Amino acid sequence: MLIGVNKRHTRERTENILIAPSNSPLRYPIHGVQVMPLNTINLPGLKINADLPKYMVTLEASLGTIGFLVNISGTDEVQVHGRGEKHLTISTSNIHVLNLILKSITYTSMMYDIDSLDIVKFTLGEQIAQIPVLIRQPPIPRLHDPGQGRKISDLVTITTKTFLRYEQLRTMLKSVRQYYPDMKVIVADDNEKPEKIDDPNVEQYIMPFAKGWFAGRNLAVSQVTTKYFLWVDDDFLFTNDTKIEKLLDVLEATDLDLVGGNVAGNHFSFKLILEEGGEDGDCLHWSAGGYHTIPGFPNCILTGGVVNFFLALTDRILGVGFDPKLSRVAHSEFFIDALGRLRIGSCNHVSIGHQKKETPKDTELMEKMKLYNRFRENTSEQQRFKLGLLYFKNRLSCFIKR
Repeated sequence: MLIGVNKRHTRERTENILIAPSNSPLRYPIHGVQVMPLNTINLPGLKINADLPKYMVTLEASLGTIGFLVNISGTDEVQVHGRGEKHLTISTSNIHVLNLILKSITYTSMMYDIDSLDIVKFTLGEQIAQIPVLIRQPPIPRLHDPGQGRKISDLVTITTKTFLRYEQLRTMLKSVRQYYPDMKVIVADDNEKPEKIDDPNVEQYIMPFAKGWFAGRNLAVSQVTTKYFLWVDDDFLFTNDTKIEKLLDVLEATDLDLVGGNVAGNHFSFKLILEEGGEDGDCLHWSAGGYHTIPGFPNCILTGGVVNFFLALTDRILGVGFDPKLSRVAHSEFFIDALGRLRIGSCNHVSIGHQKKETPKDTELMEKMKLYNRFRENTSEQQRFKLGLLYFKNRLSCFIKR
């Protein structure tokens, strides 16, 4: 019998592989391996640790085929059935030959899927091991040009939505220019009679009248070309404590997708806990606060939702989106949609101001305020729709807020 190594190309990923301990009759990668669709990978660490007169080993897959990289000749000492098929059997009395073959066992993905799981069964007599094989197409990285000198205006875009509050919007923009004179601001505008914003660094997108809050968020964020965006309300006020750089430091140094700050001294955050239920649906628990401090940032906590002042990774937020069915008062709904999909933090060392609510002396502005307040509040019919959507879309049987 002759044994030689086949030099055909394989894509092998053996880093950080945990192998079953040697006191087990079967050695194998406990946590499994990963392979790209329609590619081949070595199954590392396969070995038999048993003293038997005869060995019969089988490897069985569902979504791929099993092979090996050594060339064997002569059938007196080893018999192989199913090489390159879903069910491979190796019979021999020579454990050294067996382990040499096992060392070169390969798995080949035969189906294209961007994310699926196969379980390879590794069997010796009554001993059975299950090896997870994750078939995954990694997404192509999306790189962002930080610009020459890595200016914050090349990394961050400010986004907002405005409706019947041009005076407040202009005041907010004036405060932005005091601290970030060249940062782009994207405004989603669903006023009935749009007024042009005279600022070379403002992009103003006109929407159908009263199209809605979350539709405006979707539009604004969809036009962001920078790696990050900062969401603000149109009646906020930038101050000396509105340091976008500090929020950027948190996102750049952690795996967070979104981090919020304070609004007028209010460090508001909330937790979302999903309790699995039966056929009637699950139960979602909402409570104020956070989970724990973020390592390296003592002023920040990990949480489930934050205020309307937050810095976020553009691509990650676009992957969740804002439900445009919610046209009026909505906030927690976005974070409910993001549960399990985004990592969220809240920091109390960065804050933004809020413009004072004053009764306008101008008659026209007074009428706009009254109209705005009518749109601002959900009617009983809208509230029923909102709750119905929450329960149906998220398969809930209860929503408990405390």
